[in-house]
Amino acid sequence: MSYIMLPVFLQGAMLKIKANMSILNDQNRFKDIIRGRIKHNFKKYITHGEMIGKREKEFVKIPVPSIEIPKFKYGKKEQGGVGQGQGKPGDNVEEGDGQQPGKGEAGNSEGQHVLEVDVTLEELADILGEALELPRIKPKGSKNIDTLRNKYSGRNYVGPDSLRVFKSSYKEALKRSIASGTYDPEDPYVVPIRRDLRFLTQKQVMKPHTKAVVIYMMDVSGSMGDEQKEIVRLESFWINTWLNRNYKGLETRFIIHDAAAKEVDEQTFFSTSESGGTLISSAYKYCKKIIETDYPVNEWNIYPFHFSDGDNWSGDDTRFCINLLNDFFLPKVNMFGYGQVESKYGSGQFFRDLEKHMPGDDRIILSRIESKDKIVDSIKDFLGKGK
Repeated sequence: MSYIMLPVFLQGAMLKIKANMSILNDQNRFKDIIRGRIKHNFKKYITHGEMIGKREKEFVKIPVPSIEIPKFKYGKKEQGGVGQGQGKPGDNVEEGDGQQPGKGEAGNSEGQHVLEVDVTLEELADILGEALELPRIKPKGSKNIDTLRNKYSGRNYVGPDSLRVFKSSYKEALKRSIASGTYDPEDPYVVPIRRDLRFLTQKQVMKPHTKAVVIYMMDVSGSMGDEQKEIVRLESFWINTWLNRNYKGLETRFIIHDAAAKEVDEQTFFSTSESGGTLISSAYKYCKKIIETDYPVNEWNIYPFHFSDGDNWSGDDTRFCINLLNDFFLPKVNMFGYGQVESKYGSGQFFRDLEKHMPGDDRIILSRIESKDKIVDSIKDFLGKGK
């Protein structure tokens, strides 16, 4: 029996490939562990405002406790070898020098650390969908159709000469000549043969045509304090995360209002503190103007969300808002969300008025948000119907 001995550099390459595969498998297992931990503690992460502040482009840093990085610990030399010392089988083994966490004065021993991992917004959206059992959104409109496009991104051994990839073919020929011992560095003449040739291959990719915009409106009158705005900030982040997973190129607009409305950027939206009366119609009229000017309803999926503590200046203004909802918003948008944030200064009357005058209309979704702990239920209210 004869054996084919591979050149040393090929043996090294194969070992490197095996090592990389092993590392990749370990990374995938670690990601599965992280995903499970995040999903298990998802309600805590949803209400964790500090986490959102750690965004870096498409990533969010999430603290994951109780995941220890394996490391070697060496005992004191005078303690002897393995299994020596006092104790009986089944006794607890104390780590280090026996110090326990808890009460006591400041010490010099190492404490427990929290591991921060980078998670993409897409992964967060998938975990959100799994944790809350959210259905995939069905975009509306005749222009919101996914189309198949051919993309030349793969490599194959056969194909027409017009799709031949010179660089990949040359690299294969170079590897072959080095492996066979025919490569001469003084005369680096390499000629590809048939088995060296590589050709472009096409893959079909889905090209989405769907476009979507989210328009957030918030009451910033004196009764909406920092706690209420923090609830809106957290909820809007998770709504955006889910909608971004369903639409490519999501646009976001922000409107604040008291007795008058104006458009602002995201930072101003969550930091403005004003006072005065409240005219909800001012925000709805401004939102209507934005939609009519920038977002043709036959081309865009439109999601207006209004957050308030439920106070409005008068019953006449509330009736105007309800008419505007019936005549303009509900026939044109995917859904209209009204979230009422609990405030000790707000009456909450607007929620009751919407319930009374628009019963059973699933085009408008109402949600009470009594505290941070209710954010999860509110997100489920808004996104649970897949609109």
